[in-house]
Amino acid sequence: MTNAIHPLANTFAPTGELRVAINVGNPILARRHPETGEPEGVSIDLATQLAQRLGVPLKLVVFEAASKSVEAVSGEEADVGFFAIDPLRGAAIAFTAPYVLIEGAYMVKQDSPLQSNDEVDQAQHTVVVGKGSAYDLYLSREIKHAQLVRSPTSPEVVSFFLEHRHDVAAGVKPQLEAELPRIPGLRMLPGHFMVISQAMGLPKSRGDEAAAYLHQFVEDMKATGVVKQAMARHRIEGATLAPLAG
Repeated sequence: MTNAIHPLANTFAPTGELRVAINVGNPILARRHPETGEPEGVSIDLATQLAQRLGVPLKLVVFEAASKSVEAVSGEEADVGFFAIDPLRGAAIAFTAPYVLIEGAYMVKQDSPLQSNDEVDQAQHTVVVGKGSAYDLYLSREIKHAQLVRSPTSPEVVSFFLEHRHDVAAGVKPQLEAELPRIPGLRMLPGHFMVISQAMGLPKSRGDEAAAYLHQFVEDMKATGVVKQAMARHRIEGATLAPLAG
């Protein structure tokens, strides 16, 4: 049951329902239930809370890759989404402050000569990254010498890296680490090459008032423990609760 209709409900949900883009390609945020296939996770919990506050029905629009989720919100085929903050995406999307922070890390084969992150950016190396992911956007700016190679989605990074015999796989640290017990002969490089700020966002065309409301919603979800509780409930490891803005 929804609450009373909020004055900004029509701004957020012009179709009458809140269409929320969910990316199940990043298990820190959302994933499909192994038995039902239905999406679950922190993103879904926050989307449910937002729809209830606005007093409108919730419609989840599920994607397998971050880039598709970005396209949906940028093109207003979805009203709200969950993204890594990036200046390129910020052209069309107004971001909140982050609600969680996630490390981006490198994986290599056990016999790789690479021992540290700063050794990766060399001309002889190929680095696999999920197409359109936050890591792709970041490394496209930062990598100067190594060659970036893009797998179709982030969950396919490791299989693509192995199948095509590339030098390095880049992505969500916990997602890469989860492959280590399953696939022998792999190891992580120590530390991280970036820390990703995961936030909510909506089309900039919805206006400053809606953007401010969404920003405050995220701050409330952090301050009241909703995000922390959701992370515990879904057994999220490898991410930390972002501090309150300001």
